Order: sequence, then structure tokens, then C-alpha cells
Amino acid sequence: MGKILVTGASGNVGGFVLEYLRQAGQPAVAAGTRPERLEEGMAGKAECRYLDFSKPDSFQTALEDIDRVFLMRPPQMGDPGEMLPFLTYMRDEKNIKMAVFLSLIGIEKNPMPPHHKIEKYIRQSGIPYCFLRPSFFMQNLSGIHAFEIQHFDRVVVPVGRALTSFIDAEDIGEIGAEVLLEPDAHRNTAYDLTGPEAIDYYRAAEIFSEELGREIRYDAVSPGLALNYWIHIRGIEAEYAKVMHMLYRLTRMGTAKHVADDFEKVMKKKPHDFRMFVRKNKDVWVR
Repeated sequence: MGKILVTGASGNVGGFVLEYLRQAGQPAVAAGTRPERLEEGMAGKAECRYLDFSKPDSFQTALEDIDRVFLMRPPQMGDPGEMLPFLTYMRDEKNIKMAVFLSLIGIEKNPMPPHHKIEKYIRQSGIPYCFLRPSFFMQNLSGIHAFEIQHFDRVVVPVGRALTSFIDAEDIGEIGAEVLLEPDAHRNTAYDLTGPEAIDYYRAAEIFSEELGREIRYDAVSPGLALNYWIHIRGIEAEYAKVMHMLYRLTRMGTAKHVADDFEKVMKKKPHDFRMFVRKNKDVWVR
């Protein structure tokens, strides 16, 4: 078989996909709009190529010798139709054996996020696909929300007592690599990816407290207050903050409590639990 193209390679999930492909001895290519920055981050672990979904003249070189693709929607892409030219090009090449798309859990019933239409476009294209539909990443708490935990001993998320079946991005990357390595076994499938249990953020704060050795509290702020805080206090880019706001409003409605066993069925082992994640990433929240 040919090489595997990984988009979003500089992020959590894409980085783990590349690492598990490397461990399997599978040639992979990291693609992005700034290949020179990718090369710095890859440190020779993967070939890097230029790819911009808004620039069709970048498609041919990016897909040379490629027969499988790990596909992520760029966060700044609000219009899902912007991905259509790339999907059309992949379809017309007729040598793509698998497109693995990182989607969202419950997206088949929720037409609001752009992932819903992108899944539809991929199915209509006829390209063999696998949709990975994860719940909330544990890495949200070691990434965008780490600031409040580290500096103020607070988890600031507007979901009340709603349950969340957190999934470790490493588990997503591992199953993504497995699907890409065995495309025929996962052709035209969709997997819901969650951790082994659903917990609320009060319980998450308790686990943080136990593992970090200091009291961490959960502040169940309102969605409106959280949005204002993210944009005007934290300085988070407005469009990104609005996407977070929408997703957390859905969580308040109970959309993130589902616990699935798809990871265990495919990988023959259980996914990481929340305590394992906090324990292996303790340095992120150290003062």
C-alpha cells in the first residue's frame, strides 16, 4: 500500500495518529498550511507537505503516493462546503482506500455543527470512510481550560451537573491509526469513542484534587458568563469561543453522557480513564 496523509498533525489527535503509525512502521505524511513549522515539530518523524483546503493547487502534491487519509476539519473552517473541493479531488483520484474523519459523538442526530454536513459529503462521494465520533477530549482540561486549574485551582466549564464521557486523545489517535492500517476491516463504519465512564465536573475536580495534592473546585458558571469570560477576560478568539459555547450548551442537555464500547471492541482493551489521564499529565497543572 501507499503512504498515509495525516491532517491536523500538529494537534493532539493527529500527533498521536502519526506516533502510532510510526510505531507500526507505516510511512506517513503530515500535511498543513505551514509545512516549515510542521517540520520543526515533527523533528524528522514524518515527511511534511503543504495542504490548504482552500487552495486546490495544493491537492496534487499533497496526495502524491497517498492511498489513505486522516481528515480533520480546521477549527477556523466555519463553512463545511469549503472541504468539498478536496473530497472531490480524492474521489476523482480513485486510489483512496480509506478516509478517516474525526467527527463528533451524536453528530448523526445533530445537524448544527459542520461535522454533520462533512460526514454527508464524504458518504455521497463514494470514498471508503470511517467516522470517529469522540466525546469531549480529556485534553480540553490540559489545554484550553488548564489556565484556571493551574493558577486559580478552578475548573471553569458551563455545564452544571451534566455528565461527560471524557475520551483521551491518545486513545482516539491509536484507534485512528488502527483503522488506517486495516482499511478493509473498517470500511464505511462509524465508531463512538468515549472513556469507560461518564462523570460530572464535580467528580473531575475531586480527581484533580486527589492527584495534584491541593483542592481544585468546579465553578458551574452560566453559559453566558463563560462566553463573556473566554472572549473578554481570557482573550480567546471569538469564533472559537462561540463553538465551545455551543458544544457546552449541548452538554448541559445531556448529549455527552453516552458511554460506548466501540474502542474496546476494536482495540481489545479498555480506553484510559480520567484518573489515568490526570496522573500522566500532572506537570501541566503544577504551579
